[in-house]
Amino acid sequence: MDSLGERLTYARKNKGYTQDALAETIGVSRGVIFNLEKNKTEPQMIVINAISQCLKINKNWLLTGEGEMSDTDEVVQSAKVLADIYSIAKELSEEEQLYILEVVKTYKKHTEQRNK
Repeated sequence: MDSLGERLTYARKNKGYTQDALAETIGVSRGVIFNLEKNKTEPQMIVINAISQCLKINKNWLLTGEGEMSDTDEVVQSAKVLADIYSIAKELSEEEQLYILEVVKTYKKHTEQRNK
């Protein structure tokens, strides 16, 4: 991925956002996202910051392609949350664990449908 536009397109799709959904989430028009993805405009830092926060990606990676796509702070936080979930879930019965798993799957499905 050689350009900001290619990286933005990849990250947006990877995180399950449409151009419309991302634009609405960060408070810009769809055209702003479209133009960035097509490398038609120079990005404003306020927009780059908003995109990076929304998609939980490394701002430097988005701008330059250097480093990892994922924001390392976000990865660490995610690992802590998953560890907490595991710690709690291991004390539940198998039936309770399966119920929690179904709740998570249902939530994920709902979120994916909302972001289409």
